[in-house]
Amino acid sequence: MSKTDNVNGYEGKKTINWYPGHMAKTKREIAEKLNLIDVVYEVIDARMPYSSKIVDIEDLIKDKPRILVMTKFDLCDEDETQKFVKYYEEQGYKVVTVDLMSNNNNGVKKIIDATNELMVEVNKKRAEKGMMPRAGRVLIVGIPNAGKSTLINRLVGRKAAGVGNTPGFTKSLSWIRINKDLELLDSPGILWPKLEDQEAAHVLASLSSIKEEILNIDDIAIFILKKMYELYPEKLEERYGITELDEDFIETYDMIASKRGALSRGGVADYEKVSGIIVKDLKNGYFGKITLDRLK
Repeated sequence: MSKTDNVNGYEGKKTINWYPGHMAKTKREIAEKLNLIDVVYEVIDARMPYSSKIVDIEDLIKDKPRILVMTKFDLCDEDETQKFVKYYEEQGYKVVTVDLMSNNNNGVKKIIDATNELMVEVNKKRAEKGMMPRAGRVLIVGIPNAGKSTLINRLVGRKAAGVGNTPGFTKSLSWIRINKDLELLDSPGILWPKLEDQEAAHVLASLSSIKEEILNIDDIAIFILKKMYELYPEKLEERYGITELDEDFIETYDMIASKRGALSRGGVADYEKVSGIIVKDLKNGYFGKITLDRLK
């Protein structure tokens, strides 16, 4: 699927240029190892099922069989995210939703079962060439902080990959054996060279998939307030007591500062602290289950 304007209804005017060197290196290494790969797990965040999808994924993995894995399903607005599940399935994707924090392994089992089905065809083609069947080799790709490492650890049943809330935690490609029938190539989170879609860029920043230093934290916080007011006004009211947003956000920030104790000496609102509170509240799930992307 290409990044078109049939999602969110927002067209940004400014291009955010950034591209950490390790991401370019990762793409080169994936291209070098692609001939070893049988199946690709494309991992996206169920709270941003459009914004977290890699723009140039088709160029990266070519025609390799793919399973679209939606992580963090426990944190999303299921009604809205299911619309994206249907949308992607209609485009021919095999979609699996997973709650990686639950003790329930149904999602992980679905991924393994889907992989085994694809490997039947792979090994059939190998047999036709006179080659012996072998363990499936899977590449796992996704944006930073999408849940790739947590997914790997659930697949393995132990801590095999480092997990962190900071984008860019995984730094290099590495092979991990899942079981006798499956080997997995983990990769660092990757994005695209230019974040041309302002809406998607702010969604990514809001949910910690790009570093906060890339966009101003005040801009991110105000985007979150606007987005929550647009999509989940009742959650905004429940969290901060806010029923409307003022044009310059001063009254809004003052109200949040008072409610959350973000006051400096003399009882003056600490606006920088308020911005941090808003961003952390979304990141930590304090608004409840949300999905920030919408299909038109």
